[in-house]
Amino acid sequence: MDAGHASLSVEVWRGRDSGAFETYAVPQRANQTVLDVVTWIQRHAAPALAYRFACRVGVCGSCAMTVNGRPRWTCRTHVSKVASDGRLRIEPLRNLPRIKDLAVDLTPFFEKWQRAQGRFTPTRSRHDPLAAVSPESPTRRAADAGIECINCAVCYAACDVVAWDNGYLGPAALNRAWTLVNDERDGDRRGVLRAAGAAGGCHSCHSHGSCVEHCPVGINPTAGIAGLKRQSLIDLLGGALP
Repeated sequence: MDAGHASLSVEVWRGRDSGAFETYAVPQRANQTVLDVVTWIQRHAAPALAYRFACRVGVCGSCAMTVNGRPRWTCRTHVSKVASDGRLRIEPLRNLPRIKDLAVDLTPFFEKWQRAQGRFTPTRSRHDPLAAVSPESPTRRAADAGIECINCAVCYAACDVVAWDNGYLGPAALNRAWTLVNDERDGDRRGVLRAAGAAGGCHSCHSHGSCVEHCPVGINPTAGIAGLKRQSLIDLLGGALP
């Protein structure tokens, strides 16, 4: 424990859009995470506090919130790394409808995955032999760079373009599209590419790089979106997919 701060002053958003911050004094502990703080508040000070979590070890991404102005996984964010003078401000993720307190509605996020055709279209059945894909091929490497996304929506909350343009697909959906365009086993790669290049798609990205800066697993959606822009132009000119 930091001897200078026996307790934390924690501002937590309560309510929906018309809510307000409420302040709680929370005991400070060594190796304490922001999720630990939220859980303490729910157990000891505000039993009706709404928030999400599941694994607590950085696998599911469901505990993402805005902490001191930055979207983060709260289970892997240590208070000692983010608290300024023993103070925290915790809000729901931005760019998504608020349900209550720290919980948001992820429906728009996943609906944009559907618009980007972020579903794998198989070309073989379970009765066919497995397709042989070289892990060293450029397309496989490009797909591998983006497949670790776990849909936590941190990049979506951090994206300036999403904040300006409600129709923008967002970095996660476009990153998913890029992995499918580079997956030679997918049976609708051109359809995915054209969905990603339609209105509100890859060409709306301003390349600010907020998604890269905030991604908890180190994915670079901006690079994938740039690849979609490039491949969309090649497709427009009659070129082939990689």
